[in-house]
Amino acid sequence: MSHADVAIVGGGIVGLATAYRLGERFPDLKIVVLEKEARLAEHQTGHNSGVLHSGIYYKPGSLRAVNCRDGKFAMMKFCEEEGIAIDVCGKVIVAIDESELPAMQTIFERGQANGIKCQIIGKERLDELEPHTAGIKAIHVPEAGILDYRQVSERMGDRIRERGGEIKLNARVVDCRVQTDEVVVKSTAGDVTAKYVITCAGLQADRVTQLTGERPAAKIVPFRGEYFDIREESQHLCRNLIYPVPDPSFPFLGVHFTRMIQGGVECGPNAVLAFAREGYGKSDFNLRDLTEALTYGGFLKMAAKHWRTGAGEMWRSFSKQAFVRALQRLVPEIKAEDLSPAPAGVRAMALGPDGQLLDDFVVQQSERVINVGNAPSPAATASLNIGRLIVEKLAERLPTSTQVSAR
Repeated sequence: MSHADVAIVGGGIVGLATAYRLGERFPDLKIVVLEKEARLAEHQTGHNSGVLHSGIYYKPGSLRAVNCRDGKFAMMKFCEEEGIAIDVCGKVIVAIDESELPAMQTIFERGQANGIKCQIIGKERLDELEPHTAGIKAIHVPEAGILDYRQVSERMGDRIRERGGEIKLNARVVDCRVQTDEVVVKSTAGDVTAKYVITCAGLQADRVTQLTGERPAAKIVPFRGEYFDIREESQHLCRNLIYPVPDPSFPFLGVHFTRMIQGGVECGPNAVLAFAREGYGKSDFNLRDLTEALTYGGFLKMAAKHWRTGAGEMWRSFSKQAFVRALQRLVPEIKAEDLSPAPAGVRAMALGPDGQLLDDFVVQQSERVINVGNAPSPAATASLNIGRLIVEKLAERLPTSTQVSAR
């Protein structure tokens, strides 16, 4: 059995950013990160499309809005200091017709309230920025960008180790016993005793929260997002980032076009129920995961409300032509032969019992444990600031770093 001051469950970007910030503020603490996979950032972080978000969509004053803004600048600084490639290339949010203008105006007003540099542009300016895009107006957001979050995560892991922290891979947490003065974390890589535990478990957040003896704020329901790569000959159709005006009644942004920092252009995603929490392929199946989702009242209520939209998403999953038609609303010249399948991602959707999506960060606390119960997009962009806020919550429990140090 090993010992630590703080054990962090989850080796995605939020868990790593938390460990990084903790070691930065309290360098004498012994920190252990437990990651159930053989590599860091294997799930939501490693399947991220790599967008550096501006924070334009989020309700002013929400944790998502505040953390996205501060986290964006922190991420840019980290990448600059670490020599990680980042391109602040800008994006457009395109209104195809007049029916989308009210929703576009709402997004623009949120952007203004959140302090984001953005402007509404007409067709002439849109054609200059993205000449192959349909639309009558758009919001231009010049401060959006692209980067590689897996590379960021690996670099954070390097820095954590350099400061004396330990990262245990293949360490799936199977139990967590909270005692008076410590927490015993049982994992497949051995047990760890820690004075405090922070969980950042992403797709398994609700289950890990339960292991700590707390009641999760919501159930995680996995939704797979499927993508296509655009062949090289057609990549000129998208210069940077092209997004639609999202449907305000549906909790997804809709299919969009994204230039990748490694090169190439990706388009998608749709949003379909995944048959496994880590089900990246259409045939991936986990009986427990699927049964939990299909018998959960919150999911059934959401499905009843959005069944028409959901049916369309499912149809696009099995019909490439239907997917292409959705893409053609933004870029009419795109054709089926321009596209090849790209790796899918799975999003951890936190659904309340009433069927409502928890659209903000959720952090639950007890005396010895801090659980991140929901970290939706823009969690990767905001990760360094989320980590800082979690460390602030933990610091309230620490008299001084020397008093709790296990060294």
